[in-house]
Amino acid sequence: MAGLVDAGRHLMLDGFGTGVTFVSLHTADPGASASAEVTGGAYTREAASWAAAASGSVSTSASIVFDVPGSTTITHLGYWSASTSGTFYGSRALDTSQTYATAGTYTISTGNITETIT
Repeated sequence: MAGLVDAGRHLMLDGFGTGVTFVSLHTADPGASASAEVTGGAYTREAASWAAAASGSVSTSASIVFDVPGSTTITHLGYWSASTSGTFYGSRALDTSQTYATAGTYTISTGNITETIT
């Protein structure tokens, strides 16, 4: 049975990159309701930009830096259409959770968020 070829995957992934313009941090799995988003301190959702899809994947095209308040453990990131409110598109677990005893920053380097359609 035939499935999507790369051109079809790229169409979907480029649409994802067009819609997901902000990324959030979460202290637990946000589920379908986008719960457990970090609050406090200087934390805000941060803008995300995406390279054109290639080889069935799309990746961020610039680094993303978050301010994280102290006494916070981050475990997930979320995908959004806006810096506040907006449409929640889903989430993914971080490779490793990070605990901040004091305020700090969390950086996602260029290309380190990749979504794939197989």
